[in-house]
Amino acid sequence: MSESVPEAMNLSPAKKRGLLADMLQKKAGRVRQVPASFAQKRLWFVDQLEPGNPCYNIPTHIWLRGDLDAIALQRTFNEIVRRHESLRTSFAMFAGEPFQVIAPKLELSMPVADLCHLSAEEKLDEVRRQIAEAAAESFDLGRLPLLRVKLLRLDHLEHVLIVVMQHIISDGWSIGVLIQEMAALYESFSTQQSPVMPQLPIQYADFSQWQRDWLKGEVLENQLAYWKEKIERAPVLELPTDYPRPATPSHRGAGHALAIPNPLTEALREMAKREGVTLYILLLAAFKVLLHRWTGEEDIILGTPVAGRSREETEKLIGLFVNMLALRTGVSRDLSFRELLRRVRDTAIEGYAHQDIPFETLVEQLHVDRDLSRHPIFQVVFILQNTPMPPVQTPGLTICPPEFSGLTSDFADAANRTSRFDMEIHLWEKPDGLSGTLVYNRDLFAPATIKRLAAAYLRLLEGVVADPEGAIGRLE
Repeated sequence: MSESVPEAMNLSPAKKRGLLADMLQKKAGRVRQVPASFAQKRLWFVDQLEPGNPCYNIPTHIWLRGDLDAIALQRTFNEIVRRHESLRTSFAMFAGEPFQVIAPKLELSMPVADLCHLSAEEKLDEVRRQIAEAAAESFDLGRLPLLRVKLLRLDHLEHVLIVVMQHIISDGWSIGVLIQEMAALYESFSTQQSPVMPQLPIQYADFSQWQRDWLKGEVLENQLAYWKEKIERAPVLELPTDYPRPATPSHRGAGHALAIPNPLTEALREMAKREGVTLYILLLAAFKVLLHRWTGEEDIILGTPVAGRSREETEKLIGLFVNMLALRTGVSRDLSFRELLRRVRDTAIEGYAHQDIPFETLVEQLHVDRDLSRHPIFQVVFILQNTPMPPVQTPGLTICPPEFSGLTSDFADAANRTSRFDMEIHLWEKPDGLSGTLVYNRDLFAPATIKRLAAAYLRLLEGVVADPEGAIGRLE
């Protein structure tokens, strides 16, 4: 835990004494043990059922263009590991409960693969292969590190950095935090300066302890009451699959690239503004129409992530904060798209107001029937990343996240060889329009089906822009 925990965490005297003991342990350079957060607890038990399953890996690839100092880059990552306890955390069971085991220090290696001798086409093929291989390599939650980095050298002015973190110590927001710190620290190390970064106000272990202290009693009951009313007896969304659903999923996944051209993206933004909703709500409503038309179901429930960082102190941390909300909407053929927009908007607003209860706690407390062949409550997930990190310029080097590499469609499948759900749609906003990936379970769907589904979504978006008052059943 950090040496200065904000008052916002409202620590009790007993917790403050525990904090002092942790500080003394840290100064003594000893391993510390802290109860896992609710989300970490679920991932720990999932891993006990399926040890080493890579579907909870978070892979990303960062393009580095310019004169790279590889030694400075490795120093950068070791400084990030020093700053964030979550990256020095493994897990162990004590008295029947999973605990975070936080090491006082960790030196991270960064192997380098030289691809300079390959042709341009061979290089891209090898980058795809290496990304897929890194994403599929499992972690042992009981051993450090739960983070891997590898550098691919394409030529003296272009590199690809592959970063894979186990979800139990990270989330999508954390990738942005990592890239921001990477840019600032690399600039210091590559110019022979001492890095100057603000001290983190708390560590992930502080958050997990606060979460346990806060989410109980009346707070827990109020949150549970809302979700019980909303999702109890929710129907299972039966997607028309190409193959029979296996009793035990293999989590074999694939990705299909999706691009929404800029003219259509601008029309959607204008429509969202006129209707008094966000672009996210409009895209989500259209996707629910797609699921309704595809399945014939009139009660559509799907999952959507929220950052789970409601406290300012957590915004700059690497760790598992993301939470999943189950959004349920009634859809019928005679309903206008405009009316559906209002329903989806109201449901989302209510869900955000009750987002603090971890999805894992919800499943446990509501005694949801478990079916090992599918994810509980919802099987389809919708994600819009509306604050993607653009390329970052440092002296002599451009750090380019994958969304801005210009090669997103080429690498959609390589980075999505696993799937935790039947289907996920990931979208992100860019200056030239919306782009994204349809991730799907290969046990259930053929690539041709997903390709048709992506095309149908684009046609639906064009249809709702042209006629928002039209009945959903008449949309092409």
